Amino acid sequence: MPTLRDIRKKIKAIQGTKKITSAMKMVAAAKLRKVQDSMLRYRPYAVKMQQVLADLSGAAETRGDVPPILLRRPVKTVEVLVITSDKGLCGAFNANILRAAHKEINRLKEQGLNVVLSVVGRKARDYFKRRDMTFKNVWTGISGKLQYTHAQVIAKEMINAYVTEAVDEVVIIYNEFKSVIAQKVVINRLLPIGRIDSEPTEQPTFIPFTYEPRAPELFAMLLPIYIEIQIYRALLESQAAEEAARMTAMDNATKNCDELIRKTTLMANKVRQASITKELMDIVGGVEALKQSEG
Repeated sequence: MPTLRDIRKKIKAIQGTKKITSAMKMVAAAKLRKVQDSMLRYRPYAVKMQQVLADLSGAAETRGDVPPILLRRPVKTVEVLVITSDKGLCGAFNANILRAAHKEINRLKEQGLNVVLSVVGRKARDYFKRRDMTFKNVWTGISGKLQYTHAQVIAKEMINAYVTEAVDEVVIIYNEFKSVIAQKVVINRLLPIGRIDSEPTEQPTFIPFTYEPRAPELFAMLLPIYIEIQIYRALLESQAAEEAARMTAMDNATKNCDELIRKTTLMANKVRQASITKELMDIVGGVEALKQSEG
């Protein structure tokens, strides 16, 4: 049985851990509030961009001048972009996304397709590196320092690979932020863009717009921006989900520390009581021995 001194040292260590987890929870909450605000402000722009391209692609189809980037070609090589965090201590956030990514890669390989892997975040890099998988692109150091320029760099790489026919399809896998306690793994086809459909309505209406310049020129300008927007939105969603998962994990860790302190304190009280009882028994035994010797 551990001594009372050892138990007290353990309680002190747990209290120190509790201070760390509590501080990390507050930091994650502050970061989540900031990222969540950015994400909510960005969503209307991303939705409106999608609506404009939906209308523009519909107008292009009626004229028969659909650009190649909107059309599919036979898929032989697929690039998979996996977005994770650079740091841990965020519960099952990285484990869920990596498990889904590994499953998707195996599914593509079973279909006889070549898979090219690109990753965002040290966790994805280390995970696939341990499994002897090679990378086409690796981006790290983005978590907590996200800028739109990061999305531009990634989008440029994805577009160049597709335009030069190095890959025939690009799939993006990330965690979508739903709430503080819920994240959803999303697997979306990023390229080719294909037909962009607007949300259906009960009474669909079409208002013909006149675009200047013509659709091909607009597509050449808007489609790269659209890819950047989709990647930036995925990075925002992933970062918000990461901070939410970390805040929840640190909250659970703090509660576990409280429970562990309670149990360890109870153990310390039992050890102390046992020590006192033993000393009392020694005293009583000594008194009885004196009485017998005097008698």
